[in-house]
Amino acid sequence: MKRNKNLLSGMLFLLACAGLVWLSTSIQGSEKTYEIEPYIIPEYRTDAARAIDAYQYLMERQMDLTEKNLANFNAELRNITEKLASIDNKLTELSIRMTNIEKKLDAGQPKEPPAEKTGITEEQKKNENLPSQK
Repeated sequence: MKRNKNLLSGMLFLLACAGLVWLSTSIQGSEKTYEIEPYIIPEYRTDAARAIDAYQYLMERQMDLTEKNLANFNAELRNITEKLASIDNKLTELSIRMTNIEKKLDAGQPKEPPAEKTGITEEQKKNENLPSQK
């Protein structure tokens, strides 16, 4: 019986060792992964840096507005130029028509009115142009 007891205790010892080996491998088994979401603090900005950014933003808006206004001005200027060209053409046509009418009616204005009709002689005209001597 003593031999059975020693055999049984030896078997239990081997079984306990096998159990320990099996448990140790199951503890190391699979790796666990953890998700960590870090809280990122925004960078510290000085008042000067914020003022510079605000100025840059303001200048970009100013440039955009200026560009839009110049484009509108250019379009309006083009329209005005076309209208002025049209008016010039019509005035040229009207001048040609008036010249033709004056030639046919022989009613053209003389270049210089005759001296007799105005009552001013050539000598008086010359005297008016001279500086007075006192």
